[in-house]
Amino acid sequence: MLSEKQKLDSLMVLGIELNRILDLDILLERVLTRARQFVNADAGSIYIREGNRLNVAHSQNATLQKQLPDGEKLIFSTFSIPIDEMSIAGFAAATAKVLNIPDVYKLPPTKSYHFNKKYDEASGYVTRSMLTIPLMSSKKDVLGILQIINAKDQENRVQPFNRIDEKVMLHFAGIATVALERAQMTRAMILRMIRMAEMRDPQETGAHVNRVAGFSLEIYEQWAKRRKIDRKEIDKARDILHMGAMLHDVGKVAISDTILKKPSPLNFEEYEIMKHHTVHGARLFSNLQSDYDEAAAIIALNHHEKWDGSGYPGHVDPLSGKALPGYESRNNGPLPGKKGEEIPLFGRIVAIADVYDALSSKRSYKEPWDESRCIERLGREAGSHFDPELVEIFINQIAFIRAIQARFKENELHPASNNA
Repeated sequence: MLSEKQKLDSLMVLGIELNRILDLDILLERVLTRARQFVNADAGSIYIREGNRLNVAHSQNATLQKQLPDGEKLIFSTFSIPIDEMSIAGFAAATAKVLNIPDVYKLPPTKSYHFNKKYDEASGYVTRSMLTIPLMSSKKDVLGILQIINAKDQENRVQPFNRIDEKVMLHFAGIATVALERAQMTRAMILRMIRMAEMRDPQETGAHVNRVAGFSLEIYEQWAKRRKIDRKEIDKARDILHMGAMLHDVGKVAISDTILKKPSPLNFEEYEIMKHHTVHGARLFSNLQSDYDEAAAIIALNHHEKWDGSGYPGHVDPLSGKALPGYESRNNGPLPGKKGEEIPLFGRIVAIADVYDALSSKRSYKEPWDESRCIERLGREAGSHFDPELVEIFINQIAFIRAIQARFKENELHPASNNA
């Protein structure tokens, strides 16, 4: 548990810590983690407002996590709730009021909101105390809801959240919301770039890039854990990888509509032109201003390279489009594709995520493949198209892949729920 002095000291540096994170999903995860630490809460969720609904963005539960084998993570279902006065989170969003409930099972019948016991019944968990705080923008709009569950004392016994907890979390929420607004602006700019690509290529949707980014994070985190990489380094890499993976195909904006929207297979010349979207994408980020630009450039350039060296674009300078010195072929073009670990890690990761999503999604020219067929394809091409270790990791994480697919469906809202 944090002492009062530690809480105050932590609040002073919280803004600096959160403002170093640019990716929205990574930020929300960190906000929830830090919120629970501040008041020693066992569990919690963070919701983001979309129109008149709240979509759950992240959930955590220390008790249930401890029941899993080392290295495994909890899989939470994705759901949304209406912003109204029927649920606890919905009421907080509708009224912009903080709710500090000592025991959700003893709510007075006069209250309009109620607690849905279905999650507790399904998981075996027992929710008692709950603190629900609206995340208010600078314009006094509700951006989302921070909900923390089961405060614990020094003996690990569940207790109500006290008034000091409530005041601390109000300060915490104010600091977190500033970072949240900035991250939402960054995400909006990325999605605008993706919508530009979608206008040219209907397959390049917001749902697709969110799935590719989510798959990529799962692969990277397990790869990094195998190598016992420091948690701070993992978190930093996840932040830049998520943003870079979303922009993997942004170079398609430079490809002609006659090629992008051709209803039949591309001929040789057209396919050669299409390959250049990797170079165009990397060129967009050539004026490196940050680690994010570097990651986006690396991913855009390398996500079509293949483990056996048969991919593209090969050893090429994105700025000039010409072969890198020492990698010229007989006709002065770049040598064939990079091979094995010549391909940067982020490129190898996104290659798997991108292909799996393309196979498992409906396209104008095909129906979605079922999971077993997609996995069989990845396994068959491990060691030729894909890094075999990363394919193994991906397949081992398939339960999380399904959860990401459920969260980011094409043109669908999250399934409704009454939870909390």
